[in-house]
Amino acid sequence: METKLVAQPRTKLGTSANRRLRASGMVPGNIYGHKQDPISVSFSAKEAAALVNSTHRVVDLELNGKTETAILRETQWDAYHKQLWHVDFMRVDANERVKADVDVVLRGTSAGALAGGILEQPLHMLHVDCLAINIPEAIFIKVQSLQIGEAIHVKELDIPQGVTVLNNPDAIVVRVIQPIVVEAVSTEAAAPAEPEVIKKEKKVADDADEKAGKK
Repeated sequence: METKLVAQPRTKLGTSANRRLRASGMVPGNIYGHKQDPISVSFSAKEAAALVNSTHRVVDLELNGKTETAILRETQWDAYHKQLWHVDFMRVDANERVKADVDVVLRGTSAGALAGGILEQPLHMLHVDCLAINIPEAIFIKVQSLQIGEAIHVKELDIPQGVTVLNNPDAIVVRVIQPIVVEAVSTEAAAPAEPEVIKKEKKVADDADEKAGKK
C-alpha cells in the first residue's frame, strides 16, 4: 500500500540551516536514485514521523507538482529517539524488484506467556526482495498457540506471494522461554560460627582470672 508525502525544495544546507528547519516544524531529507541527481528536500516533521512509525514503506512523494514513487531508505533521530532529524527516500519504479526491510508484528498473547513463560522476539525486521509495489506493510504473526519451549523460525512464516525473504531460514523470529529461577542462599550456611569464638575467648579469660587468683 502506498501513502503520500509532500516534499518542499531545500536550498539552505548545513547544520545551522537544518536546526532552524527543525525548529519550524520541518525535517530535512533527500531523494535519490534511478540515475537522477539527489535532491535536498524538507517534509512536515509530523507527517514524516507518522510515516516512519507506520508500516508503510512505499511512498508517493509530491514535489513541485510532480509525484514520484519512492521507498523509505534511512532515518536519523535525536539521542532520545523522540525527534526525527533526517529522512532519505530512494526513487523506484513500482514494477522493479527492490530490497527492503519489513517490520515483524506479533498478534495476540502466547499461551506460554500466560503460563508464566517469557516471550522473546530476536527478529523485529525481515530483509525482503520483491517488486516495489508488492512490499508488504508488515509480516504479522499470530502467537496465541506458542507454548513454553516453542519457537517460530523464518522458514515457518506465511510470506506473501512474490516476496522473497533474505534472512537465514533457520533464524528464530519469536520464542517463549522458561523463566530462570534463582534459589536463595541459606542464611544458616552463610552465618559465621560466632558462639565458638565467644566460648574460646571466655575460656581464655577464665584461665587468666584463675592464674591471677593463684598469685
